[in-house]
Parts: sequence; structure tokens; C-alpha cells
Amino acid sequence: MTAVTTGPRTASPGAGAGSSGAGPRGSGADLPRVDLVLAPTPLHPAPRLSRELGVPVLFKRDDLAGVGLGGNKLRGLEFLIGDALAQGCDSLVTGAGPQSNWTMLAALTCLRYGIEPHVVCYGSAGADRAEGNLRLHRWLGVDVRFTGEAERSSVDAGIAAVTGELRAAGRHPYPVPRGGATPLGALGYVRASLELAAQLAGLDEPPAGLWLATGSCGTQAGLVAGAAVTGASYQVVGVTVSRPAGEAAGRVRELAAAAAALAGTGPDLTPPDVRTGWIGPGYGVPSAAGQAAARLVAETEGVFLDPVFGAKAMAALIAGCRAGRVHGPQVFLVSGGAPTLFAGDEPTGSEA
Repeated sequence: MTAVTTGPRTASPGAGAGSSGAGPRGSGADLPRVDLVLAPTPLHPAPRLSRELGVPVLFKRDDLAGVGLGGNKLRGLEFLIGDALAQGCDSLVTGAGPQSNWTMLAALTCLRYGIEPHVVCYGSAGADRAEGNLRLHRWLGVDVRFTGEAERSSVDAGIAAVTGELRAAGRHPYPVPRGGATPLGALGYVRASLELAAQLAGLDEPPAGLWLATGSCGTQAGLVAGAAVTGASYQVVGVTVSRPAGEAAGRVRELAAAAAALAGTGPDLTPPDVRTGWIGPGYGVPSAAGQAAARLVAETEGVFLDPVFGAKAMAALIAGCRAGRVHGPQVFLVSGGAPTLFAGDEPTGSEA
């Protein structure tokens, strides 16, 4: 692997070990957690888009979560950083693609809490210009290394190698898989489901669906477990932007069950609903349908969607509404990804 920077920047002493996760039963309240999200994030109607689609649509704005430029990954990082601090870890190792929102937010929160971040990306250092999230990594002086291989799975071996290197040097690293997709990370959206339930309680009509983009599967898993914990009326609908729907559904099911167990509950989980057909030219590559959907949302509601996660999920929701297959109010999770709008000649999207 080749390093982008000459060496990692050591974080200054952090803001402390954070809070033990105070919260209601079913939210992992007894587990270590730090406060990252400015909760509750807004839930608001999208009236012009709703009129366009003939279906009431509400936005859950996790792009406004607070740290950095916001994003859904902050939910899981509250628990992952809390656990790393509780274990006395001095470094964290994770990875994804060069424009990953996950690694950017992981690195930023690590620096905030005095943990040294190390990031592994697939591909080669010269393949991506220093734009979007990669530019932010470099600006912060984060240790970013490339595997030299195009396969996303090469990141997994890279994470293990850097973790081993740090341990051999007497360090105490905290390895986290791509996207933070672990049962502990998924707890972030179990907790978010409780927040959402309180917001939905004031509506005249409960939503029938909650739509999101599904990549590494942790967010949908947390929402599936959270819907069971709260007895939600809505179906959690994930639109896969990465892997085959069957594989994604299996990962969601496994992570949701484990997250529910960590939360101290044992609810019966609804089988995951993962929609396919919206990946377009490929993972991390904008699609024509996604670009059209993102433009419609920007023009009607003044909200930017990232090109390859949120935009593709919105394209699926729009198509379902226009075909008459979607009925009743729908919540759409705006999951962030703003830095990726500034990468490449056209928006290149985020990679989880």
C-alpha cells in the first residue's frame, strides 16, 4: 500500500471520554457513547416535491447532524468512538473509497477525541485528484494509504495490515470495517428510530414507508431493528447502491438482529425490504435517473442529495410514486455526502 501523506497527524488531547449512553431502554443506553449528533435532526415536509409526486414526502435531515458537513455515519460513530475510548485505544483504522464520507467523518471525530485516525482506500494514490473528501483528509493530515487494487474488498486486508503494524509498534488500535457496518455501529440508527418516533407522534397520519440508500447495510439494519423496538407503522425500504439485493438483505438481517440484542431487546424483525435496479453504471458512479432525481429535489426543495447514494434512492422513490406503487406518507432519509458534490468534473458520489 502507498501512503498519501508522509505520516499520520497525531491528534491533540480530545474532549474526554464522552457520555455513557444515557437514553431510553432499547437504545443501547448502558453502552459507552459520545455526543456527536445535534439531535433531534429536523423532520420536515417536502411540499413541492410531494405535489410533484402525488404522495406526501417528509425529509429526515441527517445531513444536518452537526459534525463536519453532517451525515448518517455520525450516528454509528457515537457508539464506535465511545467504545474505542472505553477500551483505551489510541488509534482507529478503517477504510473505503477515496471519496468516502464514512472515513472522513471517522477521521474527523477521531481527531476531536484524541484518537489517531488511519484510513485505507482501494485503488491508487494517483487515480483520484485531491478533491471532495480526499482533499479534506489531506488537509487534516490524516494517514491515508491506498491498496493499489481496484477491488473494494482489498480494503479489508489493508485494515488488518495497518492494525497489525500499529500493534507491533506498541499501539492500541481500534479496527472498524468498511462503512462502520457492525452491530455496535448499527445501534446509532436504533437510537435514531426512537428520536424519529417522537417526531412522528405529532403527525396526523403515520408514514407508510421510510426510504434510504443501502450500501454497507448498517444504517438500514439499525432502522429495521429500531422500527421493531418502537413498533413503527412504516416499512423500512432500502435501495441498494452497491451489492446485489439478496446479499444486502442478508447483511441487513444479520446486523439488525445483532444490534437489537445489543440494545437489550429481542423483537421480531420484519424481513428486510431491499430494492434493486438503481445502481446504474456501477457503484460510486452517478446514474442518469439519480442525477434527474437529485435535480428535482434541489429545484423543488432546495436540498442537495449526494450523487450515488441519496440520489439513486430518491430515483427509486420517485419512480414508485409515479407508477402508483407507493401510497401514504413517506419519510426519506437525507444521509449527507456534501463533500462529494465537489469531486470530479461531475459529482462522483460517496463510497461507504
